[in-house]
Amino acid sequence: MNTINLIKNGLTQLFFPHTCYGCGSDLLSEESLLCLRCLNDLPETNFAKHLNNPVEKIFWGRIPVAAAMTGFYFSKHAIIQSLIHQLKYKGKKEVGIFFGNRLAFQLKDSNRFNGIDALIPLPLFPDKQKKRGYNQASVIANGISEITGVPVWDNIVTRRVYTETQTHKGRTDRWQNVSESFKLLNADALKNKHVMLVDDVITTGATTEACGSVLLSAGMVQLSIAALAYATD
Repeated sequence: MNTINLIKNGLTQLFFPHTCYGCGSDLLSEESLLCLRCLNDLPETNFAKHLNNPVEKIFWGRIPVAAAMTGFYFSKHAIIQSLIHQLKYKGKKEVGIFFGNRLAFQLKDSNRFNGIDALIPLPLFPDKQKKRGYNQASVIANGISEITGVPVWDNIVTRRVYTETQTHKGRTDRWQNVSESFKLLNADALKNKHVMLVDDVITTGATTEACGSVLLSAGMVQLSIAALAYATD
């Protein structure tokens, strides 16, 4: 029976190859997205465990944040950039679920993110989401929810202004670009809740700050932040 299964798996891999999303190797299990080498190359931050980590410092003096973290460091031309590109532009939603699961385990391994009532994905502009087919932050949040059981709330805040790309802007320009981009839809749902704003990449934190400020404007709400990756430039 084992021989039959080996032959079956071999034929499946021959005609429908399942390869690593990072390096293209076929040396991985059928359920995995990444081979062991690429898994080991993921640059984890361990920020979830540490008070006053670099992501939390971004928001000092800007908005009150209970706790903040990112799971990984972002580097150009590295595996993490390739994976995020596949998530955002190649329709690979499974990458977002994978990373959401990984973030969830990091959050559960820390005692700094207890009592989260809901996950709120940072919204895309509706036309942009329609073109892409989904919001990558929502996919990541769903991956977190799979492991933690914390519900995802997609109807709390919307993006009402299309903003230009933030890639080549400094902190001040980024803030001016997004400062009035978000609108609160359901303030009552936030009362006396501890919510986690979920995003893909945090650089200067301007977009996250703008959305977080709108959430906090509901009053009597506690805000934490989680993102897939932290980019230093």
